[in-house]
Formats: sequence, structure tokens, C-alpha cells
Amino acid sequence: MMTSFATLTIGQAPRSDIMPLLMAHLPAGSVTHVGLLDGLSTGQIEQRYAPAEGDAVLVTRLLDGSQVKLAAPRVERGLQEKIDVLEALGCMTILLLCTGEFNHLHANNALLLEPDRIIPPLISSIIGQHRAGIVVPVESQVVEQANKWRKLAKVPCFAVASPYLSDDQTLTEAAMRLAEQGAEVVVLDCIGFNRHHEDVLKKHLNIPVVLSNVLMAKLAAELVV
Repeated sequence: MMTSFATLTIGQAPRSDIMPLLMAHLPAGSVTHVGLLDGLSTGQIEQRYAPAEGDAVLVTRLLDGSQVKLAAPRVERGLQEKIDVLEALGCMTILLLCTGEFNHLHANNALLLEPDRIIPPLISSIIGQHRAGIVVPVESQVVEQANKWRKLAKVPCFAVASPYLSDDQTLTEAAMRLAEQGAEVVVLDCIGFNRHHEDVLKKHLNIPVVLSNVLMAKLAAELVV
């Protein structure tokens, strides 16, 4: 049964890796979970969404726990189709579970919550003149993210660690490199990061660690009716 509130992931739903985190703030019976890749085989995903040379790349998690890379332009078109369907089914609030940057997503009547439009200005207002260190899941996103975080008072530093592939040591080393570069807060900017990753880093860092998806979940919870 479709509810008035839906989460929309670029992977496959439900996202068991982050569902406990999300549902700590969102009431289970009031939310429908939808994925762009729901029902698709690995071959179908490759055919429809594999990145071509020069494409911006997004990463997500499949139901089997594996990581997959997707072409951002194709993902954006697919997400718009899903948004249109959700609206047609009566969904009034859609929480996008992806921190990638999209330029043309829209909803006619529903409230569309896009992390790339909400998280950067929110982080900026929180940290002010302090420097942020951003953890992204793939190397190619370092350059792409420069535009997303352009309004921070200080230019952020970046490190790469995937919530789907990196072990705790790799993540910790990435975050510590950010601290060495002057980061005063670490932002885990991929929907796949969860409380475990936050807890691991807090054992090794003496600066705050922020999960983008927690911020989105808390904001979205205020809109559940």
C-alpha cells in the first residue's frame, strides 16, 4: 500500500544497511521504500546505467550488499520517472536517498527532499568559518563535489572511502588525513554511511563527525503526517 511519504534510493530498496538509522526517526508504518534498481538483474543494471567515459559517477548498494557504479545522467532520468510514478500514486513527500548532485529533478505537487540541495547549506550554517573534511565513496567525486560545497566559508578538503567496500581502517585513515589537513569537522557524505562508521571515527578523532543521512532523516521526520 502506498503511503503519503516515500524514500527513493538510487539502489535497491529496502536499504538494510541504513534502514535502522532512518527508521529511528521515521515511523515504519508511514513510509514506503522504493529503489531505482528494484527488480533489475546485474546485467540489466549494467545495460541501463553503466557509466560511459566522462560521465559523473554515483555509487550505491544492491540487496546482496555489493557496490555498483552508475552514470549520474542516466540515474537522474530514471529517478525522475520514479518520482512521476510516486506522485501519480498519491505520494506527497519524497525523500531522496542519495547525496549526489542533480540539476533537474522536480515534483509537480509532492515535496521532494534532495540532500544535495539541503545538506551543504545546512553544514555551512552549522560550522561557519570552520573547515570541513568531506568523505566521498569514489575518487572521481572529489572534483565533482567542489561545486556542491562551493558556498562553504572555507574550501573543504576531501578523502575517499566507500561505506560498501572500505574496512574500518581505510575509513579511519581517510578521516585522519582530513584532520591532518585542517578539517575541524568530518562529513560522511554518502547515504551508505551509518552509525557504525560514525562510532569508529569518534574513537580516533577529537573533532565532530556528521552523517548526512541522519540530518536528512531528522528533517524528513518533521514532515511525516
